[in-house]
Amino acid sequence: MRKEYDFSKGERGKFYRPDAKLNLPIYLDDEVITFIENIANKKDVDLSFVANQLLRSNMQLAEAMK
Repeated sequence: MRKEYDFSKGERGKFYRPDAKLNLPIYLDDEVITFIENIANKKDVDLSFVANQLLRSNMQLAEAMK
């Protein structure tokens, strides 16, 4: 690495996109992954589909309890 860099011709925010979507990884415990994998294998669907279904049903329960 250089000691100094010349940013005199740089443009602030050149690559900034306010509508960019950031997908962060979510780390699950082994027993949770195994549970979701079993359901996904039985239904022959993707892991993320099953995880989203489970979370959506939990969201509906939480809304109903309000």
